[in-house]
Amino acid sequence: MPASDNPPFPAVLRLFSVVVIIVLIVGAGLFFAPVLVKPGWPWAVTPFNARFLGGFYTAEMVVMAALLVWNRWSPGRLVLVMAFIFTVIVSVASFINLGYFNFGRKAPWLWFLVYLASVAVSGLFLWRARARPSAKGVTLNPAWRGYMPVESAILGLYGVGLLLFPLTFGSIWPWPVDAFHAQVYSAIFLAGAGGIYLVWRSAPREELLVLGLAQFLVGLLAILGLVITDAAVHRIDWTATGTLCWLALFGWIGISGVFKLYAASRYFSSQSAS
Repeated sequence: MPASDNPPFPAVLRLFSVVVIIVLIVGAGLFFAPVLVKPGWPWAVTPFNARFLGGFYTAEMVVMAALLVWNRWSPGRLVLVMAFIFTVIVSVASFINLGYFNFGRKAPWLWFLVYLASVAVSGLFLWRARARPSAKGVTLNPAWRGYMPVESAILGLYGVGLLLFPLTFGSIWPWPVDAFHAQVYSAIFLAGAGGIYLVWRSAPREELLVLGLAQFLVGLLAILGLVITDAAVHRIDWTATGTLCWLALFGWIGISGVFKLYAASRYFSSQSAS
C-alpha cells in the first residue's frame, strides 16, 4: 500500500506499543503460568478467570505486535480503536468495583495507571487523526457485507448486556462469574463489535487480517483455557445448556476469525498477482 495512502505512525506511538506489549506479556502469564502471576495480580482471580484473562491478553499482545510491526495507519487505526474501547470500559468497570482492589499493594495502582494512560494515548491520537480517511480498502463481497454488521450487532448487544446486567448475561458462562468480571469481559465483546463495524465500513487488507487473527486467538484460547483448567479442577458441566452456549459463542468467534484470515490472504494473493 502506498506510503501516502497509509502513512507511518509517530515514533512516540511506536514506543507506546512496546510498553503495552511488555505489560501484556505479564497478563499473558495468567494463561501460561497462572501459579506465578496470580499472586501479583491486582485482584484475586479464580483459576478459570485467570486462564480466560490470560488467553485474551495473549491475543491482545499479538494484535499490538502487529501495530508495532506494520507501524502504519492501517492496521493501526483498527488496533487503536479496539484498544480505546477496551481500556475505557475496563477502566469504568474497575472504578465501579473498587472494593476488589487492595490499594495497600502496588499492583492496583499500576493497573489504573496503565489503563488510564492507554485511554489517554489512544484517545488523543484517534482524536488528532479523526479527519484522516481510512486507508484504501478492498471491496467486500455481498456475503461479507451482509454478515459483518450482524456479527457486530450480536457481539455489541451481548457486550452491553454484560456491562449493564452482568449477573444475568454472565449466567451462561461455564464457571461462576461475578458482576465485576462480567463487566470486564463486556469490554472484549464491545471492542470486537467496534472493530468489526470499522472494517465493515472500510476494509483495508491489513485490518481484515489483524481482525481475523484477533478473533481466531480469542476464540481458540478461551476454549483451550477452559479445557486446560477443568482438566485440573474438574468443575465444568460440559452438558449444561449454558456451557454449550458459551462454547458455541467462542467457537463462532474463532471460526469467524479463520474466515476473515482466509479472505485477507486471498486479497493479498490477488494483489501480489496483479
